[in-house]
Amino acid sequence: MAIEHAILVSLLEKPGSGYELARRFERSIGYFWTATHQQIYRVLRRMEGDGWIEVRAVPQEGRPDKKEYSVADPGRAVLSGWLHEPIEPEGVRHDLAVKIRGAAFGEPGALVREVERYREVHADRLERYLAGEERDFPAAAKATAGAGDAPRDAGTELQHVVLRGGIAYERMTLAWLDDVLATLRRLDPRR
Repeated sequence: MAIEHAILVSLLEKPGSGYELARRFERSIGYFWTATHQQIYRVLRRMEGDGWIEVRAVPQEGRPDKKEYSVADPGRAVLSGWLHEPIEPEGVRHDLAVKIRGAAFGEPGALVREVERYREVHADRLERYLAGEERDFPAAAKATAGAGDAPRDAGTELQHVVLRGGIAYERMTLAWLDDVLATLRRLDPRR
């Protein structure tokens, strides 16, 4: 996926300024696709030049006009074409997994602190996802997905299903890391 596709999706969900778009990347899209503010602004200029997006000036009191971006018909066509392209399944390329296998030839216990640190990162991410779900989908966060939820528009439903995927992935990763830690500790003769 290119950053252009992530920007098109975000602008179709809601037009906005470059700053607002960057905030969305930090807040929700960034969970699954990251981009710096500089990248976003650079790509917005290119997309505007290619006719994929339109820009309108929004007057602001006491400040310069804000540029608000929205998706133009050519941008919708690009996104539609991309949605029809096949996706190759991602392979598992994981530095930590290779280190864990390599621990068989060194000291398994030497990885415990790194796996604990890695686990903390994923636990923090899961907390952010769950807080985001509570903030953005409060009724759904309390109910089982699809059971008793009030009807929502397709965009909201699809945003939530992606977030649920992130939550499931983090929970799976934490369970795996707990298994790794237990195994490393069991194999370390000094523990």
